Amino acid sequence: MIKNIVFDLGGVILTLDHEEAVRRFENLGLKDARQQLDPYTQGGIFGQLEKGAIDAETFRQELSKQVGHDVTYAECRHAWLGYAKDVPQRNLSCLQQLRSQGYRVLLLSNTNPFMMSWAMSNGFDGKGHPLSHYMDACYLSYEQKVMKPDPFFFSKMLMQEQIMPEETLFVDDGPRNVAAASQMGIRTLCPENGTDWTAKLMELIKAN
Repeated sequence: MIKNIVFDLGGVILTLDHEEAVRRFENLGLKDARQQLDPYTQGGIFGQLEKGAIDAETFRQELSKQVGHDVTYAECRHAWLGYAKDVPQRNLSCLQQLRSQGYRVLLLSNTNPFMMSWAMSNGFDGKGHPLSHYMDACYLSYEQKVMKPDPFFFSKMLMQEQIMPEETLFVDDGPRNVAAASQMGIRTLCPENGTDWTAKLMELIKAN
């Protein structure tokens, strides 16, 4: 029986625009932005930031070195937020419905301080609520110092929540992440970025 539902942020709760993020970083002067900005797992200083190996200020300094001129925090943030295309209301309504039905709703995301400065602000949903308003708990890669698809990320969440894998459903648009969760006994759903996964999710939990 499914009791816990764990969501990825980008590609699931919010629709990602990878091309816009690449374009914004290229506009800052980062010539190899496409190579460093992997659709599912970041590389270079981007990966170091999302893994919590460096903080936002160190990222800003290192990016400035790579592009050959000083880049401000606001410019870094603007470039990162190129990923955030939109937050469909149907997704937020589904999260609220799940919580009202007694499911524990969690976030497990590879993300960074720049993205979360927006997601955890009152501007996230356009109605004055941050992402945390829709979650029972959030597990963020840069805070946990580990990134999906590392099994340790899932293990930390399961241990801290004191929940069982077989009672947990994980929703992520990354095939590698879903595969890692599945190997641990966690039930999975892998929708494509931007698609409506709400009906399929409801079917899955009713079937279980």
